[in-house]
Amino acid sequence: MSLLPSAGRLVCPFLLLLLSLFLFSAASQATIQYSISLEHPEQHLFHITMTIPDVTGELTVQMAAWNALYQIRDFSAHVQDVSASATVEKTDKQTWRVRGNGTIMVRYATYWDEVGPFGTQLNGEHAFINPAMILLYIPGRRSEPVSVSMNEMPPDWRIQSDAMLAIDFSGNVQTFRVLSPSYDALADSPIEVGKFQQFDLGGVSPRITVVVHGDKWRKKQIEEELKRICEYEIKLMEGAPFEHYTFILHIGRGAGGGGMEHSYSTAIGVPSDEYLSGVAAHEFFHLWNVKRIRPATLEPVDYTKEQYTRALWFAEGVTNTYGSFTLVRNGIWSKDRFYEDLGQQITELESRPANRWQSAEQSSLDAWLEKYQLYNQPDYSVSYYTKGQVLGDLLDILIRDRTNNARSLDDVLRAMNKDFAKQGKFYRDSLDVRLEAEKVAGVSFEEFFQKYVAGIEPFPYQQVLGFAGLELRTTKQSRATLGFAGEREPSGVFIVRAVDTDGLAAQAGLRVGDAILTWNRGEVPRRPSRWVIDQKPGDSLALRVRREDKEFSLEFRLGEIKETAYEVLEDSHATDNARRIREGLLRGETSAAVHR
Repeated sequence: MSLLPSAGRLVCPFLLLLLSLFLFSAASQATIQYSISLEHPEQHLFHITMTIPDVTGELTVQMAAWNALYQIRDFSAHVQDVSASATVEKTDKQTWRVRGNGTIMVRYATYWDEVGPFGTQLNGEHAFINPAMILLYIPGRRSEPVSVSMNEMPPDWRIQSDAMLAIDFSGNVQTFRVLSPSYDALADSPIEVGKFQQFDLGGVSPRITVVVHGDKWRKKQIEEELKRICEYEIKLMEGAPFEHYTFILHIGRGAGGGGMEHSYSTAIGVPSDEYLSGVAAHEFFHLWNVKRIRPATLEPVDYTKEQYTRALWFAEGVTNTYGSFTLVRNGIWSKDRFYEDLGQQITELESRPANRWQSAEQSSLDAWLEKYQLYNQPDYSVSYYTKGQVLGDLLDILIRDRTNNARSLDDVLRAMNKDFAKQGKFYRDSLDVRLEAEKVAGVSFEEFFQKYVAGIEPFPYQQVLGFAGLELRTTKQSRATLGFAGEREPSGVFIVRAVDTDGLAAQAGLRVGDAILTWNRGEVPRRPSRWVIDQKPGDSLALRVRREDKEFSLEFRLGEIKETAYEVLEDSHATDNARRIREGLLRGETSAAVHR
């Protein structure tokens, strides 16, 4: 939690001094200390000194190969000029062996200028840090307490993190110190440094702080929407699992896209504040689903290699389900917007040929292939976000139908929170999700999970939606297409791998092998195949391209593909029971709630 005084609040200097002395006394006992210099931020280089006490003979230090995203990104590729006060030798792409005794200092620099909540960035405007991307760790000492000091910062910058903060007043250079009980806790605590704006959500308990880096955003709208989202989800899950929570928001062109959940915070990047509520509703619900209601296959975290799980359809996809539930149940979305979103998810799912052979569990297992653009094409994969969201909606309706609307998926999430999260236990992927659903509903869901979660049978849309007084209709619609596909190289550069010879991109001059440097004068989307879903045929796309040693600009219009679209509508002939289920789904209510 932040111990920095907020604007306009007077803090007794004597008390602040005592607080600083206490915190730095605690910091001095930390086993491992990191000192990070932010001098010359325009160079994008973090200069880091890692101080390691109690070394006897030899130890190993490593840089994580992955963090946040389920992608091997090899953060050590950004590291340069490693040295130590003892003998140091690199043994593989992410590991160094250090020989010596006593207290040893390891020094290195790491270059980062990657926007978005999944990246790390240092520039003249701010620093955003995912600690696992820049800080070496000792494999056998991850559980020991650590401290991080930020040094040589621009004088008008400040710092915010969900880790404990204190101010060091010694010397003439502004220094901040972050304290954490372990490396793993620190890795889960993003840090924002710069000239951001900060405020607390009024009337929300426990305390929730919002930090905004960007421009052209509306404080009143952000505050109102986040308050409604947080209050609803805390009530839904019968209490908050935190004393203080932080939203780190990057808003504006070049802010990146999406959000990343953490145990006591989230980092979100959106082009404007109108996109915030959808991301925030998803990320805040991760406080429970995935951060605490957590599959055993993701524990303990192994930073060195892929960590396979079949549960992302639930951990991410059903979190999407609750993002949409939250928005419609607190009035940010109308019920028609909710139906529209569900129809879009079904359309996306059914338009992908891979849906015929890739199950929700296999999609989860294959998450580590998402960094390859070919894998993201419709013939090669379906999204566990999309498939999981639709499964969540169908499962909620089935539970309501089989219990006469006395129970719902809400009860399953609360039961998993009670039986696993609050007991410090991890669940066994889809098996425990099914068993908890059966315990809540009092009926078997084995066939449902075999057919639609582990299996690839077509979803029973009409039947299940009918239980909630809804129907699914098909229409013909057109959607935008890029006319090319590509993938990111380890360096982060997006390379064109295929071009539709009859498409508008090819006519504009785009070729296989071209490196795309900018996209509509901003960053290349993390997943262009998903970016295009939100565009319209005929929209303009401007690219800055490098071919061999030359750079040039291309501009063309997006192409068009005709496809079947799905619409979710209310059935005017629905039974009274189906209408009750529909209203229960939309409002988050059950008949059992009346009798509690």
